[in-house]
Amino acid sequence: MSGGVYLSSTGLACVLGNDMPDALDALRRGGVPPTPVSIAKGNGWPVYKLPPQEGSWLERVRRTARNVVAQTGEWGDRSAPLFVASSSLDIGYMEYAKPDLRLGGDLQDFATIVSEALDWQGPVFTISTACTSALNAVLAAADLIRSGGAEEALVLGAELDNRFTAAGFRAMQLLAPGNAQPFGAERRGLVLGEAVAALRLCARPTRWRITGGANVVDGRNPSGTEASAVRAMCQAALAQSGLRPEDIDLIKVQAAGSPVNDAIEVEALKQVFEQLPPLVSLKSSLGHTLGAAGAAELALLVGCIEGGAWPSTDYPLDETLGITLSAEPPAKLRNILLNVVGFGGGHASLLLKDCQA
Repeated sequence: MSGGVYLSSTGLACVLGNDMPDALDALRRGGVPPTPVSIAKGNGWPVYKLPPQEGSWLERVRRTARNVVAQTGEWGDRSAPLFVASSSLDIGYMEYAKPDLRLGGDLQDFATIVSEALDWQGPVFTISTACTSALNAVLAAADLIRSGGAEEALVLGAELDNRFTAAGFRAMQLLAPGNAQPFGAERRGLVLGEAVAALRLCARPTRWRITGGANVVDGRNPSGTEASAVRAMCQAALAQSGLRPEDIDLIKVQAAGSPVNDAIEVEALKQVFEQLPPLVSLKSSLGHTLGAAGAAELALLVGCIEGGAWPSTDYPLDETLGITLSAEPPAKLRNILLNVVGFGGGHASLLLKDCQA
């Protein structure tokens, strides 16, 4: 048995606000700047942080997860599959609540924290494939629904405050000292972001249909983008959806702000698309939310299209790339390609169709 898979509702908490209306209002005002975060004494870097909350790390996680899932609507007995996607998982809890514990526990511990906070009754899965975690969770949930194994599923992408992640990226000299500038002329690296996002997938037709996707792993450049893998993920996603390159009306690019990786991504896309469709980047608004990126950026993009908001680019682009970023949604917008690239050679794509277009 097989059928369609649809995105029925979303929830989002990020630097822009604790729900979608607040996030879209913040976008219309030009966004929210990153906050300097101290990694160690005398060593701090900007992060696009969630709005401040009281309570312990665990209390904030539980409260945010409940809030974001509540935005997706009522779930009844909550027996559907839950996919929890994250890169850092519960490292923040180890730092704040268990200072003597370093990288202990089980990989499923964070998903257990989340599922218990939600009083979830269905099966719970952890997806942790670095920055492609949330998009891979969507692909896994879609496969389950498409095969008839479930009528609906919840994907929750979460990347929360911790010093370990920032320190690691800083040690590799990958962090920018200011705002994120995807494809920018003066881009100097990525800026991390915190986010929790929920995607409710179902077999019942809605406005947004997931028509294809792909995950390609190429470890030849474990900390960067591999052009052949970018081409392969786009081509595989197109093949699964039955679309041609010229059918794509918008690409949500990875564009994390790396001087080298941004250029590789653009060159690879030009090899797939004879004429590049309009491009949109969301990391100048959200930061790089790592394991949550696939869910957070998908949720925000859908929110922007439905809510009439759009991310602005307030910095000069690198003219040598030969691209522009869309200042508004394209007039024709039916098929959207979303790309995410991560550490370890992960390259993931998702194709989303607006059934109302």
